[in-house]
Amino acid sequence: MRAKILFRTLSRVERAILNLTIRCVEEVRSPTLENALSSIVSKIMEALENRFLVKAEKIGRQIAEKLGNTAQKWGNKTASNWKKDKNFIIYLGVDSLN
Repeated sequence: MRAKILFRTLSRVERAILNLTIRCVEEVRSPTLENALSSIVSKIMEALENRFLVKAEKIGRQIAEKLGNTAQKWGNKTASNWKKDKNFIIYLGVDSLN
């Protein structure tokens, strides 16, 4: 809620379904409601994943640049490629965030 993911990701109807289900239902027995909630939860999870990866890439890019510059000063000729390697950048960002 603080990150406003629900408002950015879900439509008004999807938010209403989610809120009403939380308030009124103890156990979901309807297959239709179950499918609707499953779709809503998967949207939320995808939005959270995307947000995490964007943040990890931003932080990882800064770290990769610093590491690459330092390694180049020490004589590593391939270190200039580290700044461009997206997998390495995301790895550094995720490692930093964890």
